[in-house]
Amino acid sequence: MLLQTIIALAATGGGLALFTGWTASRVEKALPPRGRFMDVRGNRLHYLDDGTGPDDDRPAVVMVHGLGGQMHHFTHSLLGRLRTDHRVIVVDRPGSGHSTRPDDAPANVLAQAGVIADFIRALKLPRPPLLVGHSLGGAIALGVALDHPETISGVALIAALTHPQETPPDIFKGLAIRSDIARRLVAWTMATPMSFLRGRKVLDEVFGPDPVPADFAIAGGGLLGLRPKAFRSASIDMVAANDDLPAMTARYPDIALPVHMIFARGDRILDWRAHGQALQAKLPALQLTLIDGGHMLPVTAPDAVETLIRNATQRA
Repeated sequence: MLLQTIIALAATGGGLALFTGWTASRVEKALPPRGRFMDVRGNRLHYLDDGTGPDDDRPAVVMVHGLGGQMHHFTHSLLGRLRTDHRVIVVDRPGSGHSTRPDDAPANVLAQAGVIADFIRALKLPRPPLLVGHSLGGAIALGVALDHPETISGVALIAALTHPQETPPDIFKGLAIRSDIARRLVAWTMATPMSFLRGRKVLDEVFGPDPVPADFAIAGGGLLGLRPKAFRSASIDMVAANDDLPAMTARYPDIALPVHMIFARGDRILDWRAHGQALQAKLPALQLTLIDGGHMLPVTAPDAVETLIRNATQRA
């Protein structure tokens, strides 16, 4: 009986792994890399360099996405609004999108900030760019401002993670896996089928109260989240997210660069009071803009985010 159970479990796991691999292959054919690649600290970063400029009055804009995301979160609605008169560089964070990350690479916020700072240095831009960060990308942008301020001219934060969040949102609790063996096992067996089953509920929560755009699967890169590498990377990032934030919060008053932030009052992932108002208390010069809506503002509120970025580039 035990042997039969083991055989059945192995067969089920093998079938799930085959389905996962098949799905990942189909997704990558539908959404191939659209930019260039650069090696930074052992990571192979995929990035898109688009638009015009910069000139003496307009710095380039570098954009860093959040947990489980990729560059399409910015190219869906925002890039087209900025590229006519800004040079815009959007990058897949290490392990996300089409970027890769070594198995032994640290994933804590300040380590990722170091990767982004070295990436900016390697771009050899005429002047330090404005760094834009959404969600977890916001924490990384703040890490760059703290540890590598000479590489950027200012920070624009979109629904940013800024303080420790001890309890993750319910929809992300499945990512809280600390064993990498278990993480890989889940990634190659249950994660993809569960994404098909729960995907709509997760998106409704991430976007809510805003509606999910009908074209998000392709134009927003949503399908890329079905791959096992996407699950594993998101799990690694979430487990490491709080490692640096307690110490970072004590250093926020040291930030001398201009910082702008936009948050939505209805955000179901990060509360604007805990992450926006709390940062403003430590950085009184912070300009905090509050609007109606949810967490995915680069996709759902591109006009408001564009205004934030344009105002920030004028001050940078």
